[in-house]
Amino acid sequence: MNVQLVSFGLVLFSGLAAFAQTPSPAEGNGNRTAASVEKRYQAKAPETRPFGAAAFGSSKQTTVRWLGFAGFLINSRGTTLMVDPVLEGFDMPVLIDMPITPKAIPRLDAVLITHGDNDHYSVPTCRNLAPVTRAYHSTLYVDSLMKSIGLPSFGHPIGDQFSVGPVRVTVTPADHAWQNAYPGTSKRLFKPEDCAGFWIETPDGTIWAPGDSRLIAEHHLNRPTPDAIFFDFSDSEWHFGLRNAVKVANAYPDTPLLLCHWGSVDAPDFAPFNGDPRVLSKLIVNPDRIRVLAPGEPFTLKPLKKSR
Repeated sequence: MNVQLVSFGLVLFSGLAAFAQTPSPAEGNGNRTAASVEKRYQAKAPETRPFGAAAFGSSKQTTVRWLGFAGFLINSRGTTLMVDPVLEGFDMPVLIDMPITPKAIPRLDAVLITHGDNDHYSVPTCRNLAPVTRAYHSTLYVDSLMKSIGLPSFGHPIGDQFSVGPVRVTVTPADHAWQNAYPGTSKRLFKPEDCAGFWIETPDGTIWAPGDSRLIAEHHLNRPTPDAIFFDFSDSEWHFGLRNAVKVANAYPDTPLLLCHWGSVDAPDFAPFNGDPRVLSKLIVNPDRIRVLAPGEPFTLKPLKKSR
């Protein structure tokens, strides 16, 4: 299905023509004329640290690597998962070098996809990972997209649980049905359960990947304390927004924040891709826990001492 053109502010977006996969006014193609607006400052990710097959090998710990965009690799004692990998084929200019290509990945036990926007569900990436990936997991809607291109996928309702080796995953709610607010964006009425997050329990601690979402206060501010959060702090109305991202961060004041959804896409006038770690550090409790990872840089997950 060809995705219709969506105009949003100063930026013109067009989507991938890929099985109803729609980029949002928060995510999509950023074609615009050079004279349209003077380019503003944009915070950029640190220089990429490429990695290879060794990152997928046996291990006695849980190691996380940011892939750029909102993507992460988790190696939990030899069980390997990727969350929202975008490693090729994105339809906007990017600011980073990818830390690894799909062809260089030797194996994956699972790929987890939070929702269908093309900066999270990358059809080119997922297709080229298929020969080495045992299973794909997402919402029921995204599962239908995956099955349509022959991926070995599983769809889950919100609240569902599944295991990948010793890793236990719970599907958590998200509020990101932006398409319904922009008539003509899609012929489909999107449901709240079409988007999700993941609560990922490993032998070495719990990782929370909230996914793209507006704040759901009763959910996002009242979780058990995770040991790391894949943290989107962009100031976008269809994400937490900076003010609410600060609320989430301060609800878990000791949890390391692995920053994502920033510094990867060359779109300085487009809020969803433009969090600035320096701004965040001035607003949250205990700013030393912010982890400004370079794409490919390893982070070792360790359990926190928890009071809640």
